[in-house]
Amino acid sequence: MKEKKALLSWNHPEVARYEKTISLKIPGYAHLYEMSDRLLGAQLLQVDGEKRVLVVGAGGGQELVTLGAGHEDWLFTGVDPSAQILAQAQRRTAEAGLAARVTLQEGTVDALPEQPAYAAATCLLVLHFVKGLAAKRELLQQIAARLRPGAPFCLATIAGDPQSQSFRLQTQAWQTHMLDNGIAMPEWERFAASLGNESDPIPESHVQALMAEAGFEHATRYFGSYLVHAWFAVKR
Repeated sequence: MKEKKALLSWNHPEVARYEKTISLKIPGYAHLYEMSDRLLGAQLLQVDGEKRVLVVGAGGGQELVTLGAGHEDWLFTGVDPSAQILAQAQRRTAEAGLAARVTLQEGTVDALPEQPAYAAATCLLVLHFVKGLAAKRELLQQIAARLRPGAPFCLATIAGDPQSQSFRLQTQAWQTHMLDNGIAMPEWERFAASLGNESDPIPESHVQALMAEAGFEHATRYFGSYLVHAWFAVKR
């Protein structure tokens, strides 16, 4: 009998390698964050007063480092349920000289106060880890409840129908990309096993519908990399 591969887990020892391996796994990873930064910046140019940004799933610190480097007047609140990966964000923001402008909180969005409202928010590579449409909708609603009207929002997630031929084809192509970039087969197998088990991808149309239900409008897709898709929207 073939040995069953361990599923991906944020408590797995390889989480410590996340910062080094994620850019090898997702083509254009750095571009996702750069484009998110530019889109948020373009919208916030029109905003007067304090620019507080909510970063959902701040563990790893990529959003904080990218956004903080280019905007000295932005303040950040980063929330993540994983203490292990949140520690990486704390280290990276300290090394980047951003600690004074960053508040990190272990936990989930619903534990944050709704006021004062944030000027912008990101939720990058998080939603597919939330199980079920109701829970995904709740997360997006919780984010929207903490934003000012007109606040920009960037969302990136693995999206697609895991039962479809197109999803299987994209997964197969993604596998060759990861292996060619030095990701070990056991790590790929853990990732592949997590799709639909520890993670819960849904079709792009469902993601857009959930965003609209949660109170976001004018959603436009601005990034795509195999099964990773990103949208920019504003709070109604």
